[in-house]
Amino acid sequence: MEQNFKPAARRKAREYAMQAIYQWQMTGNSLNEIEAQYMATMNSKKVDIVYFQELFNGVLTSLHEIDEVVAPAIDREMEDIDPVERAIIRLSGFELKNRIDIPRRVVINEGIELAKTFGATDGHKFINGVLDKISKALRPHE
Repeated sequence: MEQNFKPAARRKAREYAMQAIYQWQMTGNSLNEIEAQYMATMNSKKVDIVYFQELFNGVLTSLHEIDEVVAPAIDREMEDIDPVERAIIRLSGFELKNRIDIPRRVVINEGIELAKTFGATDGHKFINGVLDKISKALRPHE
C-alpha cells in the first residue's frame, strides 16, 4: 500500500485517528477491533492510512508518556477534560513529541481545526492554549 503524503490525506488521517481514540476512550473496545473498523471504511486515495495507523497505535501505546507531557499544561485531571478535546490533545501531543519533522505550528493548527470541527463551541481556544504550552516545553528552540 502506497503512503499518501498529501496534506489533505494527512488531515483525514488525523480526523480518523482522533475519532478512533475518542471511540476507544468511550467504549474501551480493543485497539485491534477499532482499528479494523476504521481500516475497512477508509479510502486509501483520500487518507494516509499508514499515518492513521501510526497516530492511533502510537497514542494508545504511549498514553502514559503523552499524559505526563500534557499534565503541566492543563489545570485539571486529564479524565476531567471533554472526551473529544482529550482525544485531540493526546493526538497532537503525540505528534509534538514524536514527529519532530512536522513543524509545531502545523501540529497546533491541525489540533485547532479538529477542535473546530468536532469539539465544543470554544474548545478550539482551550486546545490552542494547551498545545502551545506543550509545544514550548517539548520544542523550546522551534
